[in-house]
Amino acid sequence: MDLGKKYKVVFFDLGGTLRIALKKQAYFRHARRKMAEIAGTELPYEDFYAMVDERYKEYRKFATTKWQEAGDEELWCKWLLFDYDQKRIREVCHELSFQYRQSVGYRVVVDGGVEVIKTLKERGYKLGIISNLIGEHEVPDWLEEDGLDSYFDTVVLSSVCGIRKPSPEIYLLACRNLGVDPADCVSVADNVKTDLPGAIKAGIGANIVYDSPEGKHPVVFTDELKADAVVKDFREVLNYLP
Repeated sequence: MDLGKKYKVVFFDLGGTLRIALKKQAYFRHARRKMAEIAGTELPYEDFYAMVDERYKEYRKFATTKWQEAGDEELWCKWLLFDYDQKRIREVCHELSFQYRQSVGYRVVVDGGVEVIKTLKERGYKLGIISNLIGEHEVPDWLEEDGLDSYFDTVVLSSVCGIRKPSPEIYLLACRNLGVDPADCVSVADNVKTDLPGAIKAGIGANIVYDSPEGKHPVVFTDELKADAVVKDFREVLNYLP
């Protein structure tokens, strides 16, 4: 990574990077009960959740193969609860997405994350988020609730734009939103297989891989997929962006 170059923009991935999922079984059970309640199912909540989860696996195959993401209404009406009252499901689809995500992980900002965001902003960088996830409202709501929305100049979510990493198009979209050349941007992410290919093809100037405490994605590089830097402590990102 060229420490002498003055990059203009830093893009952050969310899951496993800027936000970490904690395992809290009581929290998961509450979310699963809430899902069943708002969907109006007659099934016991664990049976309902198991059905949704099985259908989600089929949706996931489509999404990861096509590099596409459904919005909330399409996700729940077409893929997950197509045999339920569609009027009701359309009305509660955003909350269903939120509760489904909560049912597998309680998300918090990574240790050092807020410090990195605020410091980079003070140093004059524009900041953005590029993330694969279901749910259209969770991230904007979280940013507003934590008082972080003003720090980000663009937020590009696969569930809103319809494009998933590793497509380079999601990176190019974020760059167009800010009117910057990809070469002037840095990507910070944790998944070598998903995050690096699109960023490299899009021409992102530098890639920092975060060796996440979640440990879901091993940091193993190939001749085609290499990062410019690897950090284990999130605050180390600041060392590469003066």
